[in-house]
Amino acid sequence: MPGKSPNILMIQADQMAPQSLPFHGHPVVRAPHMSALAQAGVVFDSAYCNSPLCAPSRFSMMSGLMPSDIAAYDNASEFPAAVPTFAHHLRELGYRTVLAGKMHFVGPDQLHGFEERVTTDIYPADFGWTPDWEHPDKRLDFYHTMLSVAEAGPCERSLQLDFDEEVAHQGVRAIYDLARAPDDKRPFFLLVSFTHPHDPYTITRAYWDRYDDAEIDMPRVPAMAREALDPHSRRVFDACGMARYDLNEARVRAARRAYYGAISFVDDQVGRLMAA
Repeated sequence: MPGKSPNILMIQADQMAPQSLPFHGHPVVRAPHMSALAQAGVVFDSAYCNSPLCAPSRFSMMSGLMPSDIAAYDNASEFPAAVPTFAHHLRELGYRTVLAGKMHFVGPDQLHGFEERVTTDIYPADFGWTPDWEHPDKRLDFYHTMLSVAEAGPCERSLQLDFDEEVAHQGVRAIYDLARAPDDKRPFFLLVSFTHPHDPYTITRAYWDRYDDAEIDMPRVPAMAREALDPHSRRVFDACGMARYDLNEARVRAARRAYYGAISFVDDQVGRLMAA
């Protein structure tokens, strides 16, 4: 109908690298639902997030501001409730705003303009992840390490799988609930945010078996020696335990295979949402 605001479904996935997607040219990964969206829509070939860290990147995306403008420097930075987000603006335009899944909001405000949140977050909202920059070499417990590569492979269950299956379920349910709300004539904005294919690199056997070891491509860029790195990169090298584990070819191949399986898992959830 001309003049009617469209309903909007926004889907997020965490640590999904574009170079690992078929519509960006990857020859191995299978993601038919996302590929169908790419075929029918617009694909951005030069899009960049404003921070390599999860929370600052999300806060910047939601506010339209640089991380430095809202003091979003790390994953323990508070997202101030006074900062307007696109959810606030959409509500001003008459939208009903609903959130399902991971947003990594730090601080007491867990809505930031959304009227309804149908799942919890996967991470705590407190300041327990605050780094002590007076001791930059101290590795905190939550830091990513190469243990994710050393222990990569198939699994029965994981916290991430439990969370994302609930997110997909609640996202589909929200679509149906919005459709059967005859008294609410507003268009909706629904954000569904998954934690996969974020490490750890484990996935159920069904998705692991979608790929074969022989077809998994290996990294084209070799690992750099610690001595060749700048001081900040050496700190990250040590914090991630790059030299702590035997990252042989079999382990690297397993990590990539599980990562590709996780992309296919997210793709299936995209298919569920689009079908709804």
